[in-house]
Amino acid sequence: MRRSHLTTVSLLAALALAACTNAKDVLEPSAIAPQSTQSVAGAGTTPPATAAQPSATAQPTAPPAPAASAQAAAPAVPSAKSASAIARTRLQVAPIVGASVEAATPLTAELQTRAKQRGITLAGSTDQAATHVLKGYFSTMSEGKDTTVIYVWDVYDPSGNRLHRINGQQKAPSANGAEGWAAVAPATMQSIADQTIDQFAAWLGGQAG
Repeated sequence: MRRSHLTTVSLLAALALAACTNAKDVLEPSAIAPQSTQSVAGAGTTPPATAAQPSATAQPTAPPAPAASAQAAAPAVPSAKSASAIARTRLQVAPIVGASVEAATPLTAELQTRAKQRGITLAGSTDQAATHVLKGYFSTMSEGKDTTVIYVWDVYDPSGNRLHRINGQQKAPSANGAEGWAAVAPATMQSIADQTIDQFAAWLGGQAG
């Protein structure tokens, strides 16, 4: 009995010593540091933390979805207004100033073609229903083998008030080695006509918006 009792006491003492040793290990900063590091690392990797993050992230990102769709739908309103403004427009083109007849002919022809493509109605010179009058002023500048066409368009209302100005320049190789208007190819004037109508339509859309 005494030997059994001693054995029991020895076992209890050994267990108590082991418990103290384990407690000391847990309380050691060197032992806590790895656990703290693991807990910090685990905060970003364990499923509970990961699940919490998407739910927190989903709440801020969910509201912008309607806002984005609203922004995507917003341009439809100006587009409708722009189309309506263009449909109401009757553009009268005044005689071109500064350009030769040979250069002005492809220009005016392309103005009509481009205006039709953009849905803009061109009014005749005697049309009293014109909503806008377009007056163009042209000049050329030759440099070496190239000729630059400089142009200015003024947009007026029927009362003669200037509403807008379109200007620019188009550089191209001189045709037939000539100078001045004789060196300007029809394609150059057609390009100017396209740009002019496009800018006029863009301005109309901006006015409507």
